Amino acid sequence: MIVIRPVIQFFAEGEPAPKGSMKGFVSKGRAMLTNDNAATKPWQLIVAWTARKAMAGRLPLKGAVRVEVTFQFIRPKSASKRVHHTVKPDVDKLTRALYDALKQGGVYKDDAQVVVNQSRKLYADKAGAFVIVEAIE
Repeated sequence: MIVIRPVIQFFAEGEPAPKGSMKGFVSKGRAMLTNDNAATKPWQLIVAWTARKAMAGRLPLKGAVRVEVTFQFIRPKSASKRVHHTVKPDVDKLTRALYDALKQGGVYKDDAQVVVNQSRKLYADKAGAFVIVEAIE
């Protein structure tokens, strides 16, 4: 028997931004939390919008999923021969921001569904993230 598993793939164009630490502050007597990286929210909106478009009206994936992502950064002149992006941001913080955006984009209900992850950072001609999400159960 052949099992066909749902796969969603897309390229979100833009500068990948990490999900940084949360900062707390008090405003009008209420405790508030905010992300310490202002670029995170716009990047997550790009990813969520692109993911929603790739979903094409389908329901969120159920069960366990595998996520493969390649974060692409524009190569500076000083790194003309290197392929791998070995400077900040860290791949784990980039992945955290991406997972939240995939949830916002309706790819899955909760990032706890991700049981297999393959993430990498590379230099490329176009900044963004190539994302593949596959249901594995």
